[in-house]
Amino acid sequence: MDQPKRKFYTPSEALPKIAAFCAYQERNQKEVESKLREYGLNEDEAGEIIIRLSREKMLDEERYAQAFVRGKVRIKKWGRRRITQELKQKGISDYCIKAGMKEIDGDEYYQNLVDVLEKRDRVEKERNQRLRRQKLIMFMTVKGYENDLIRMALDDLGKEAEESED
Repeated sequence: MDQPKRKFYTPSEALPKIAAFCAYQERNQKEVESKLREYGLNEDEAGEIIIRLSREKMLDEERYAQAFVRGKVRIKKWGRRRITQELKQKGISDYCIKAGMKEIDGDEYYQNLVDVLEKRDRVEKERNQRLRRQKLIMFMTVKGYENDLIRMALDDLGKEAEESED
């Protein structure tokens, strides 16, 4: 089976295409550079276009991080640790990650944790309370929530451990 032929673009042809790509939704520099490389542009040409997009505010890593954080908290209900990890994998700077994390409302964040925990608790099949609590903690840890908040929420929901964990 033949691969469809990719069309290569000159920098002047690529600019409106990549501008539309950025206008559709927030993008990060890595995504844009990857797309420009798919268009057949070399590193220098891609770099020049990225600089231009940044200057024209079409590409803004801080804004990207803020939108990413808002989306992951509100829609996916992820915790801070998972969001930070994902942003680092995308090559976002610590400064932009910090700016993005300011988008998190503490009350909404804790309510998300409680909601996800209650939902998971309803479907958890484990009968042994200690093992059930461990499974819930593990699930919430993978979602990216902090251990102290998970334990606080479990206690608030009356899911105490049968024996002290100290």
